[in-house]
Amino acid sequence: MDAVFDICYLSSDGNNVEPDDIPQTKESVWILGKKYSAVQDLDRIRRDITSIIWCTYRKGFIPIGDEGLTSDKGWGCMLRCGQMVLGVALVRVHLSADWVWTPETRDPTYLKIIQRFEERKQAPYSIHQVALMGASEGKEVGQWFGPNTVAQVLKKLAVYDKWSSLVIHVALDNTIVKEDILQQCVVNNDRGDTSATPDCVVSDWMPLLLIVPLRLGLSEINPVYIDGLKICFQSPQSIGVIGGKPNQALYLVGCVEDEVIYLDPHTTQRSGLVETKLTDEQKEMDCSYHCKYASRIPMLAMDPSVAVCFLCRTKTDFEELCATIETKLMCETQPLFEICEKRPSHWGPMTSDIDLQNTTLFTEFEDVDRQFDDSDDEFEIL
Repeated sequence: MDAVFDICYLSSDGNNVEPDDIPQTKESVWILGKKYSAVQDLDRIRRDITSIIWCTYRKGFIPIGDEGLTSDKGWGCMLRCGQMVLGVALVRVHLSADWVWTPETRDPTYLKIIQRFEERKQAPYSIHQVALMGASEGKEVGQWFGPNTVAQVLKKLAVYDKWSSLVIHVALDNTIVKEDILQQCVVNNDRGDTSATPDCVVSDWMPLLLIVPLRLGLSEINPVYIDGLKICFQSPQSIGVIGGKPNQALYLVGCVEDEVIYLDPHTTQRSGLVETKLTDEQKEMDCSYHCKYASRIPMLAMDPSVAVCFLCRTKTDFEELCATIETKLMCETQPLFEICEKRPSHWGPMTSDIDLQNTTLFTEFEDVDRQFDDSDDEFEIL
C-alpha cells in the first residue's frame, strides 16, 4: 500500500523533488498545537502532516448549481481549506489527536469522516453542500469565499450533521463571548437542551470548533500581530488557521521561527469515492486525501484576512484556551482578539441561525442574514 501512496501522491507543484518542508533549525516546530524538534522529530512531523485530511480542487464531479460546474478549480480553494479544518476537528473528536493515517487504514470511523467530504450531494460537507449553502451568505456557486464566509457556511452545515456531534461557533467583532459558547456547548441531559444557568446540572459537553475571523492589516499583515499568531499556533487547542497569501487560500497548520507551515489545496485531482476502501481505485482515492509534505511561507507574506481555529473537545479544553487567551494573548501590545464573560449590550440576544424543526436534512436550507461583513474582496480568483 505504501507503493500505491507513492504512485497516487501529487505534490502541490506536481513533482516529487526533495522536499523543503521543515527547516533544519534548533527552534521548535508547532503543528496543530503540538511541539516538535525539527532535528529529532522530522519523521513524526511528516507522519502527522500526512495524517491530516488534505482537500484539494477536484474535477469530474456531479454538476453544481445553475452553471453546471463540474470542477472547483479557480474558485474553491477557500472552501477546501474550510473542509480541512473541519476534517481535523472530526478526526480529533471521533478518533484522537494522536491518531495516525497509513495507506492501509480502513478504520470505519475514519472512512465515515472521509465520506462526509466526498464530491456527492448527500455528503454533509461536500463541495456541493458548501457551495450551495454559500448562497445564504450572498455567494453564488463559483464565486470566491473569504475566511469568514466559509466559517459561517460550515457553522450552518454542522447543525444538520448529528453524527459529527460538533458545535461550530464563529466569534463576532474579534471577541469571544464565554456566555454564548457555554450556552451552546454545555448539555443538560435531564432537560435535553443546553444551558449555562447556575442551577443546571452539567452532565455533558458538546465538542466546540471555535473560529475567530480576523483582519490583521489593510493590504498586508501588520508585524505587530506576529507574536499573537504564534501564541495561537502554540495553543494545545489549535487546529490551524484558514488564510493564505494574496490570491491563494491555504490551510496554515503550524509555524516554525517566523514562517507558517501550510497545506495547499491548489492541486486538481479527479473526483471519486473511497467508500469501504476495498478496491484499488478506492485505495487510490483515499491516498489522494493525504499530502506527503507541507510547505512554508514567511508570516509577513500572509494575506491579512484570516480565521483562527481552535478545537475544545471538553469543557476543560475550553477553560484552558480561555486562560491562554487571558494570560498570554491579551498581554500583547495589540491582541489579535478579546475574550469577555457576557455579550456586549449593543449586540442583542444570541439567536439560533437555523430552525431545524421543519427542515429536511441536506435538502432545503434557509436564508440567514449575514451577521457581519466579510473581507472577500481582497482575494482574487486564480
